[in-house]
Amino acid sequence: MDYVSALLPPVVMAAFFTALVVTIVKSQGGPNKAKEDAAVDAAIARAEAAGGAAPSDRPTEA
Repeated sequence: MDYVSALLPPVVMAAFFTALVVTIVKSQGGPNKAKEDAAVDAAIARAEAAGGAAPSDRPTEA
């Protein structure tokens, strides 16, 4: 019976991970997609207007 106790945690974690992925995929798109996209675009525009570049866009110091 040791093999059951050894396999149970990974199986439970895999089931929860699968449920999480399914939930994320189902929540994408839908009627609020345009509103969410507009909010993200507005946030990016505010960040760019404030001069906040992404860390990967910043020059590195040598």
